Amino acid sequence: MAKGKQTTVFYCQECGYESSKWLGQCPGCKQWNTFVEENIRPASVPGMGGGKASFSRAGKPVTLGEIESGGEERFKTHMEELDRVLGGGIVKGSLVLVGGDPGIGKSTLLLQVCRYLAGDGRKVLYISGEESLQQIKLRAERLGDFSDHLSLFCETSMEAVEGTVKKDPPAVVVIDSIQTMYCEQVSSAPGSVSQVRETCGRLLQLAKGFGISIFLVGHVTKEGTVAGPRVLEHMVDTVLYFEGDRYASYRILRSVKNRFGSTNEIGVFEMCQDGLKEVKNPSEFMLAGRPEGANGSVVVCSGQGTRPVMLEIQALVCRTNFGFPKRQATGTDFNRINLLMAVLEKRLQMQIGDCDAYVNVAGGIKVQEPAIDLGIVMAIASSFKNRAISEDVVVFGEVGLSGEVRAVSMAGSRVQEAKKLGFSTVILPESNRAVCQEIKGIRLIGVRNVQEAIEVI
Repeated sequence: MAKGKQTTVFYCQECGYESSKWLGQCPGCKQWNTFVEENIRPASVPGMGGGKASFSRAGKPVTLGEIESGGEERFKTHMEELDRVLGGGIVKGSLVLVGGDPGIGKSTLLLQVCRYLAGDGRKVLYISGEESLQQIKLRAERLGDFSDHLSLFCETSMEAVEGTVKKDPPAVVVIDSIQTMYCEQVSSAPGSVSQVRETCGRLLQLAKGFGISIFLVGHVTKEGTVAGPRVLEHMVDTVLYFEGDRYASYRILRSVKNRFGSTNEIGVFEMCQDGLKEVKNPSEFMLAGRPEGANGSVVVCSGQGTRPVMLEIQALVCRTNFGFPKRQATGTDFNRINLLMAVLEKRLQMQIGDCDAYVNVAGGIKVQEPAIDLGIVMAIASSFKNRAISEDVVVFGEVGLSGEVRAVSMAGSRVQEAKKLGFSTVILPESNRAVCQEIKGIRLIGVRNVQEAIEVI
């Protein structure tokens, strides 16, 4: 191939699969209509026409016993909810990707983090490729006073960013956003597969080589995933998603990948006029405005990482006016709702096959944990029989296809959370009840199957 000759390559926007021709379906991720055409200039090969090549310094393999074990160096952000999701704080030299819907508060959250870190005397560099310095200042004035240790830089060229960081390395760098950055050596447009992959690779080298903690803001697609190739999520150390309705006051920060901590933790924030405020007690926040004496409503306890969170499950069951009943689920798995309704109809002879059913997790949080199964079953039964469940009852347990109620993890923590919030009764799997017997001041009702749970209420 002649030096400097451009070649057309097709990339999959979902997974980064490379092909010499356009394909309707990607062989890598099996998605349809995801290939885009890009022009690339191949690098020259050493010994064939010249060119500079970089070689890594060779090393020898070592055993585990030869490696000195030491905990990673972390520093706090002074936002307990964010520190919990990160696994205890920001790890030095880590690369963190923050994704979320437009306007949900990604830039506001990171600017608040920059404010706290700069207040501790750490040098912070905020690089924006989407907003001007005046726009950033307008947002900063709402958040409070900032230290002089924070520097702002509006730039989209990766070469200029690298030069600035290498000249005076800061402790933390924020890139807002990764889709606006571009490398001059790559001929495709900013935000394309090639540009995103190249810029992320360079930022990864900066983070590991200079020990700089870098935060990347990523745009999301209509499906809710970070735009660009999935290789972007594989390259970074941590992937955080900002969830919640942009018109509601609450925000949920969820970790989906974390090389330095748990991936089950969540952080809850409330959007206020002066920025994001931490919600110290998510259970109380999620149960605010709960109706009194309404059928089809039950409180469940879901485990989010190391934290138990109280949620309200609402169900509405009514006879359908059409030949085909409608089922709808908000905040939980739709197929799981159909499965649990089939269990009720088969094991309890509850005639709900010709009923419309709507199940909602109040508060807008998305829960996939099986421990809420028993709560969903009891909410559906309560609405169908038009009988309310007592307001001081908490339910949790996994339901199997035979109607049995299986044990769940963190049973003691769930019962303690219910006791702390003033609930008097907990309906839980019988196999979990023995573990929680030592907790006094709250009534524990163990059930072996769905039939026993329905009879209790």
